[in-house]
Amino acid sequence: MSFNYEKIDHVQLAAPIKGENQAREFYQNKLGFEEVEKPALLKKNGGVWFQAGDVHIHIGIEEPFVPAKKAHPAFQVKNIEAMKQYLVEKDVAFKTDDRLPGANRFYVSDPFGNRLEFLEWE
Repeated sequence: MSFNYEKIDHVQLAAPIKGENQAREFYQNKLGFEEVEKPALLKKNGGVWFQAGDVHIHIGIEEPFVPAKKAHPAFQVKNIEAMKQYLVEKDVAFKTDDRLPGANRFYVSDPFGNRLEFLEWE
């Protein structure tokens, strides 16, 4: 091959029409991401973008909307136990999963039912 994959630039998840404020409440106020200004040409499509370090999440509006309950992004976290405590304090439910050897991981559903995985390799 004459090319190389470098990294994932962003992950796009779907939300129903008028879901932007719910997305802000969850991704900003619960998970700690910062909202990123969308390019002017894309604002008309609705949705909202977020960033935390090099992690970018784009929430796009989709109609009809169907949540991604199995397909999901997985975010590698440093100090995942502190994140779990943070989520408890923010009243965000999560489900731990010990089926992946060498990983401490859990799942969260966003307000639209999209599945998110968070993990730390041991």
